[in-house]
Amino acid sequence: MAYKLLKKEGHARRGEFQTVHGTVQTPCFMNVATVAAIKGGLSTVDLKEVGAQVMLCNTYHLHVRPGDDKVFELGGLHKFTNWDRPILTDSGGFQVFSLAKLNKITEEGVTFNSHVDGRKIFMGPEESMQIQSHLASTIAMAFDECVENPAKYQYAKDSCARTLRWLERSKKEMERLNSLPETINKHQMLFGINQGCTFDDLRIEHMKEIAKLDLDGYAIGGLAVGEPKEDMYRIISAVEPYAPENKP
Repeated sequence: MAYKLLKKEGHARRGEFQTVHGTVQTPCFMNVATVAAIKGGLSTVDLKEVGAQVMLCNTYHLHVRPGDDKVFELGGLHKFTNWDRPILTDSGGFQVFSLAKLNKITEEGVTFNSHVDGRKIFMGPEESMQIQSHLASTIAMAFDECVENPAKYQYAKDSCARTLRWLERSKKEMERLNSLPETINKHQMLFGINQGCTFDDLRIEHMKEIAKLDLDGYAIGGLAVGEPKEDMYRIISAVEPYAPENKP
């Protein structure tokens, strides 16, 4: 992947990056297809006609049904959806911590109950990467803990440290999966996620640490989840200078 900066104005960037499924112009709006379908009866043909660039699909929901193994058998999300442009899959972390009844967080991962049938599911960095590899998306998001706001400082700090360790495991597992002969998309990209709730110092330190891993791209997570908009904009402004300039 190569990111090309085309223009900068203040902190705003206009650029593009190459993927195995085509070029993405940034900034861009990602159309949300939670279970690989756009609500409102829009087809992938419709999306192309309106100039959509990236489809966003949900790892947790697709794992629960129809099952990532089924999508893998059918040739991955691009064949499953009849979409030949980039697809981003989230890590499943947000749904694990918000939709499902949470049982237990450990260093290994999270055990929780499915919102569909109540069955117990375990998901950690390796499982999230394996599911996303089955889905064969263009961009996979690293498994992270999305902490509910407001949060206590010490818990947020400990969570950041755990999310960093999970990111290192996500990267190692993705490298392994991309090397397997049966993997559909051997060029799957990994984006890391910055966390730290609404604490500026935790956010900045976490971004510095994840930037060292030289990932394909980076996201600012755990925002727009109920905190005041002023806090969201403050955090983005504080973190942005520490995000890698040569990555989306």
